[in-house]
Amino acid sequence: MKNEPQKGSGLPMIIIGVVLIAAVAGAYFLYNSSQTPANRNTAAGNKNTSRTANSATAPLGANPPNMLGSPTASVTVEEFADFQCPACASVHPTMKEIQSTYGNRIRFIFRNFPLAIPQHDKAYEAAVASEAVRMQDSTKFWDFQNKLYENQQVWSANPNYRQIWEGYVRDAGLDVEKFKADMAGSAAKQRVDADIQRGRGLSVDSTPSVFVNGKNIPMESINVANLRQVIDAEIQNAIKTQPAANSAPASNSAANSNAAK
Repeated sequence: MKNEPQKGSGLPMIIIGVVLIAAVAGAYFLYNSSQTPANRNTAAGNKNTSRTANSATAPLGANPPNMLGSPTASVTVEEFADFQCPACASVHPTMKEIQSTYGNRIRFIFRNFPLAIPQHDKAYEAAVASEAVRMQDSTKFWDFQNKLYENQQVWSANPNYRQIWEGYVRDAGLDVEKFKADMAGSAAKQRVDADIQRGRGLSVDSTPSVFVNGKNIPMESINVANLRQVIDAEIQNAIKTQPAANSAPASNSAANSNAAK
Protein backbone atom coordinates (compact mmCIF):
# COMPACT_ATOMS: atom_id res chain seq x y z
CA MET A 1 0.00 0.00 0.00
CA LYS A 2 2.96 2.38 0.63
CA ASN A 3 4.06 2.12 -2.99
CA GLU A 4 0.73 3.30 -4.43
CA PRO A 5 1.17 7.01 -3.44
CA GLN A 6 4.61 6.99 -5.06
CA LYS A 7 3.14 5.78 -8.37
CA GLY A 8 0.40 8.36 -8.20
CA SER A 9 2.85 11.24 -7.52
CA GLY A 10 5.18 10.26 -10.42
CA LEU A 11 2.52 10.12 -13.14
CA PRO A 12 1.55 13.82 -13.00
CA MET A 13 5.21 14.79 -13.30
CA ILE A 14 5.56 12.69 -16.46
CA ILE A 15 2.44 14.29 -17.96
CA ILE A 16 3.68 17.77 -17.08
CA GLY A 17 7.05 17.01 -18.72
CA VAL A 18 5.40 15.78 -21.93
CA VAL A 19 3.18 18.86 -22.08
CA LEU A 20 6.17 21.17 -21.62
CA ILE A 21 8.13 19.44 -24.39
CA ALA A 22 5.15 19.66 -26.74
CA ALA A 23 4.67 23.34 -25.91
CA VAL A 24 8.30 24.17 -26.61
CA ALA A 25 8.23 22.24 -29.90
CA GLY A 26 5.00 23.93 -30.94
CA ALA A 27 6.36 27.38 -30.16
CA TYR A 28 9.49 26.65 -32.20
CA PHE A 29 7.38 25.48 -35.16
CA LEU A 30 5.13 28.53 -35.02
CA TYR A 31 8.12 30.85 -34.84
CA ASN A 32 9.71 29.30 -37.92
CA SER A 33 6.38 29.35 -39.77
CA SER A 34 5.89 33.02 -39.04
CA GLN A 35 9.42 33.88 -40.20
CA THR A 36 9.46 31.94 -43.48
CA PRO A 37 6.85 33.94 -45.42
CA ALA A 38 8.49 37.20 -44.39
CA ASN A 39 11.87 36.01 -45.61
CA ARG A 40 10.38 34.81 -48.86
CA ASN A 41 8.59 38.10 -49.46
CA THR A 42 11.76 40.07 -48.84
CA ALA A 43 13.73 37.88 -51.24
CA ALA A 44 11.01 38.18 -53.87
CA GLY A 45 11.02 41.94 -53.49
CA ASN A 46 14.77 42.11 -54.08
CA LYS A 47 14.49 39.91 -57.13
CA ASN A 48 11.71 42.03 -58.58
CA THR A 49 13.87 45.15 -58.28
CA SER A 50 16.87 43.55 -59.95
CA ARG A 51 14.76 42.17 -62.79
CA THR A 52 13.44 45.59 -63.67
CA ALA A 53 16.90 47.13 -63.47
CA ASN A 54 18.44 44.48 -65.75
CA SER A 55 15.67 44.44 -68.36
CA ALA A 56 17.42 46.70 -70.86
CA THR A 57 20.81 45.01 -70.53
CA ALA A 58 19.72 41.35 -70.41
CA PRO A 59 20.63 39.09 -73.36
CA LEU A 60 18.30 39.50 -76.33
CA GLY A 61 16.83 35.99 -76.31
CA ALA A 62 15.60 34.06 -79.34
CA ASN A 63 15.40 36.42 -82.29
CA PRO A 64 12.89 36.82 -83.74
CA PRO A 65 10.92 35.91 -80.61
CA ASN A 66 7.67 34.00 -80.43
CA MET A 67 5.44 37.07 -80.59
CA LEU A 68 1.80 38.06 -80.94
CA GLY A 69 0.41 41.57 -81.36
CA SER A 70 2.23 44.56 -82.78
CA PRO A 71 6.04 44.79 -82.81
CA THR A 72 5.71 48.56 -82.36
CA ALA A 73 3.25 48.49 -79.44
CA SER A 74 4.09 50.72 -76.48
CA VAL A 75 3.50 47.87 -74.02
CA THR A 76 5.43 44.60 -74.03
CA VAL A 77 4.21 41.61 -72.03
CA GLU A 78 6.96 39.00 -71.76
CA GLU A 79 6.29 35.58 -70.25
CA PHE A 80 8.97 33.05 -69.24
CA ALA A 81 7.41 29.62 -68.89
CA ASP A 82 8.04 25.89 -68.72
CA PHE A 83 5.78 23.46 -70.58
CA GLN A 84 5.99 20.90 -67.76
CA CYS A 85 5.21 23.46 -65.05
CA PRO A 86 1.70 23.02 -63.53
CA ALA A 87 1.58 26.69 -62.50
CA CYS A 88 2.35 27.72 -66.08
CA ALA A 89 -0.48 25.54 -67.34
CA SER A 90 -2.84 27.10 -64.79
CA VAL A 91 -2.06 30.69 -65.90
CA HIS A 92 -2.05 29.82 -69.62
CA PRO A 93 -5.78 30.69 -70.02
CA THR A 94 -5.07 34.03 -68.32
CA MET A 95 -2.28 34.85 -70.77
CA LYS A 96 -4.48 33.83 -73.71
CA GLU A 97 -7.24 36.14 -72.48
CA ILE A 98 -4.76 39.01 -72.22
CA GLN A 99 -3.59 38.35 -75.78
CA SER A 100 -7.17 38.26 -77.04
CA THR A 101 -8.25 41.36 -75.11
CA TYR A 102 -5.44 43.65 -76.22
CA GLY A 103 -4.50 42.28 -79.64
CA ASN A 104 -2.25 44.77 -81.44
CA ARG A 105 -2.29 47.21 -78.52
CA ILE A 106 0.44 45.11 -76.90
CA ARG A 107 3.42 43.06 -77.95
CA PHE A 108 3.19 39.65 -76.29
CA ILE A 109 6.37 37.57 -76.20
CA PHE A 110 6.64 33.98 -75.00
CA ARG A 111 10.04 32.83 -73.79
CA ASN A 112 10.96 29.20 -73.25
CA PHE A 113 12.43 28.76 -69.78
CA PRO A 114 12.50 25.01 -68.96
CA LEU A 115 13.57 24.39 -65.38
CA ALA A 116 16.46 21.98 -64.84
CA ILE A 117 14.82 20.01 -62.03
CA PRO A 118 13.95 16.29 -61.79
CA GLN A 119 10.19 16.93 -61.79
CA HIS A 120 10.52 18.62 -65.19
CA ASP A 121 12.52 15.92 -66.91
CA LYS A 122 10.81 16.52 -70.29
CA ALA A 123 10.61 20.33 -70.11
CA TYR A 124 13.71 21.12 -72.17
CA GLU A 125 12.69 18.68 -74.91
CA ALA A 126 9.19 20.16 -74.95
CA ALA A 127 10.67 23.62 -75.44
CA VAL A 128 12.85 22.35 -78.30
CA ALA A 129 9.80 20.62 -79.80
CA SER A 130 7.89 23.91 -79.78
CA GLU A 131 10.74 25.63 -81.61
CA ALA A 132 10.94 22.76 -84.09
CA VAL A 133 7.27 23.36 -84.87
CA ARG A 134 7.99 27.07 -85.28
CA MET A 135 10.68 26.30 -87.83
CA GLN A 136 7.97 24.89 -90.09
CA ASP A 137 5.23 27.43 -89.37
CA SER A 138 5.49 30.22 -86.81
CA THR A 139 1.71 30.43 -86.45
CA LYS A 140 1.55 26.73 -85.51
CA PHE A 141 3.81 27.40 -82.53
CA TRP A 142 0.82 28.77 -80.62
CA ASP A 143 -1.35 25.77 -81.48
CA PHE A 144 1.39 23.43 -80.28
CA GLN A 145 1.80 25.51 -77.12
CA ASN A 146 -1.92 25.08 -76.40
CA LYS A 147 -1.69 21.34 -76.95
CA LEU A 148 1.25 20.99 -74.56
CA TYR A 149 -0.48 22.92 -71.79
CA GLU A 150 -3.95 21.43 -72.25
CA ASN A 151 -2.55 17.88 -72.23
CA GLN A 152 0.32 18.44 -69.82
CA GLN A 153 -0.62 15.65 -67.43
CA VAL A 154 -1.00 13.16 -70.29
CA TRP A 155 2.36 13.52 -72.02
CA SER A 156 4.29 14.31 -68.83
CA ALA A 157 3.43 10.89 -67.40
CA ASN A 158 3.83 8.92 -70.63
CA PRO A 159 7.18 7.30 -71.55
CA ASN A 160 6.14 7.61 -75.22
CA TYR A 161 5.72 11.38 -74.98
CA ARG A 162 7.62 12.02 -78.20
CA GLN A 163 5.07 9.97 -80.13
CA ILE A 164 2.31 12.05 -78.52
CA TRP A 165 4.01 15.25 -79.69
CA GLU A 166 4.40 13.79 -83.16
CA GLY A 167 0.64 13.23 -83.14
CA TYR A 168 0.08 16.92 -82.38
CA VAL A 169 2.40 17.82 -85.26
CA ARG A 170 0.61 15.46 -87.63
CA ASP A 171 -2.80 16.83 -86.62
CA ALA A 172 -1.52 20.34 -87.37
CA GLY A 173 -0.73 19.27 -90.93
CA LEU A 174 3.03 19.59 -90.50
CA ASP A 175 5.83 17.29 -91.67
CA VAL A 176 6.57 14.87 -88.82
CA GLU A 177 9.92 13.74 -90.22
CA LYS A 178 11.11 17.34 -90.55
CA PHE A 179 9.89 17.98 -87.02
CA LYS A 180 11.97 15.09 -85.72
CA ALA A 181 15.02 16.24 -87.69
CA ASP A 182 14.66 19.80 -86.39
CA MET A 183 14.35 18.54 -82.84
CA ALA A 184 17.61 16.66 -83.27
CA GLY A 185 19.35 19.64 -84.87
CA SER A 186 20.96 22.64 -83.25
CA ALA A 187 18.83 25.58 -84.46
CA ALA A 188 15.81 24.84 -82.23
CA LYS A 189 18.05 24.19 -79.22
CA GLN A 190 19.89 27.47 -79.80
CA ARG A 191 16.62 29.40 -79.66
CA VAL A 192 15.67 27.73 -76.37
CA ASP A 193 19.13 28.37 -74.93
CA ALA A 194 18.94 32.02 -75.99
CA ASP A 195 15.64 32.45 -74.13
CA ILE A 196 17.12 30.77 -71.06
CA GLN A 197 20.07 33.17 -71.12
CA ARG A 198 17.72 36.16 -71.33
CA GLY A 199 15.72 34.82 -68.39
CA ARG A 200 18.86 34.40 -66.31
CA GLY A 201 19.86 37.93 -67.23
CA LEU A 202 16.57 39.07 -65.71
CA SER A 203 17.15 36.91 -62.59
CA VAL A 204 14.30 34.58 -63.50
CA ASP A 205 14.49 31.50 -61.29
CA SER A 206 10.89 30.26 -61.32
CA THR A 207 8.01 29.89 -63.74
CA PRO A 208 5.80 31.46 -64.77
CA SER A 209 7.57 34.82 -64.65
CA VAL A 210 5.78 37.69 -66.36
CA PHE A 211 7.11 41.17 -67.12
CA VAL A 212 5.14 44.19 -68.32
CA ASN A 213 7.48 46.74 -69.88
CA GLY A 214 10.30 45.20 -67.88
CA LYS A 215 8.44 45.28 -64.56
CA ASN A 216 8.12 41.91 -62.88
CA ILE A 217 4.59 40.86 -61.91
CA PRO A 218 4.50 38.78 -58.69
CA MET A 219 3.14 35.28 -59.14
CA GLU A 220 0.11 35.96 -56.94
CA SER A 221 -0.77 38.93 -59.18
CA ILE A 222 -0.75 37.02 -62.47
CA ASN A 223 -4.48 37.21 -63.09
CA VAL A 224 -6.61 38.96 -65.68
CA ALA A 225 -7.82 41.80 -63.43
CA ASN A 226 -4.37 42.77 -62.17
CA LEU A 227 -2.63 42.38 -65.52
CA ARG A 228 -5.26 44.58 -67.18
CA GLN A 229 -4.75 47.22 -64.52
CA VAL A 230 -0.98 47.21 -65.07
CA ILE A 231 -1.22 47.15 -68.87
CA ASP A 232 -3.85 49.91 -68.97
CA ALA A 233 -1.63 52.09 -66.78
CA GLU A 234 1.32 51.51 -69.12
CA ILE A 235 -0.80 52.38 -72.15
CA GLN A 236 -1.95 55.61 -70.50
CA ASN A 237 1.63 56.51 -69.58
CA ALA A 238 2.67 55.98 -73.19
CA ILE A 239 -0.15 58.25 -74.40
CA LYS A 240 0.88 60.99 -71.96
CA THR A 241 4.48 60.93 -73.15
CA GLN A 242 3.57 61.18 -76.83
CA PRO A 243 3.78 64.59 -78.54
CA ALA A 244 0.51 66.54 -78.45
CA ALA A 245 -1.38 65.26 -81.46
CA ASN A 246 -4.06 67.93 -81.31
CA SER A 247 -1.80 70.94 -81.90
CA ALA A 248 -1.99 70.74 -85.72
CA PRO A 249 -5.79 70.40 -85.90
CA ALA A 250 -6.12 73.30 -83.45
CA SER A 251 -3.96 75.49 -85.68
CA ASN A 252 -5.98 74.48 -88.70
CA SER A 253 -9.20 75.39 -86.92
CA ALA A 254 -7.82 78.80 -86.02
CA ALA A 255 -6.73 79.38 -89.60
CA ASN A 256 -10.14 78.36 -90.90
CA SER A 257 -11.78 80.69 -88.41
CA ASN A 258 -9.62 83.62 -89.51
CA ALA A 259 -10.30 82.83 -93.17
CA ALA A 260 -14.03 82.88 -92.51
CA LYS A 261 -13.73 86.35 -91.06
